[in-house]
Amino acid sequence: MDESEDQALDERLKSALWFSIGKIVDEETLKLGVNATAQFIGALTEMVWAQIENVSTDLENFAKHARRSTISTEDVMLLSRRNEGLEAVLKAYVDKQRLGKSKRPTR
Repeated sequence: MDESEDQALDERLKSALWFSIGKIVDEETLKLGVNATAQFIGALTEMVWAQIENVSTDLENFAKHARRSTISTEDVMLLSRRNEGLEAVLKAYVDKQRLGKSKRPTR
C-alpha cells in the first residue's frame, strides 16, 4: 500500500470508530438522562484512536522481540500485565477458550 492508500484506510477506520463510539455514547446518555456534545464524541474518538495506536505498536514490538511475525495471545497477556483488572479478565477468557478446545472431540 502506498501512503495515500494508508491515509485513506486510516480515515475509514477512524470514521468507523467515531460512528461506533457515537452509538455507544448515545445509548449511555439516554440511560443516564444526560447530553454529550459532538466535540466530546470527537475527543473520545481521538483518545481511543491514540490508545489503539499505542497498543498495536507495543504488540508488534513484543512479537518482533520474540522473532515472530504474528502477534500471539502471550503478547496480549504481556501487554495486559500493567492493568490487573484487564489481565484477570483476559486470563479468564483465555483459560475458558483453552478449556473449550480441550473438550472438543477429535476426528
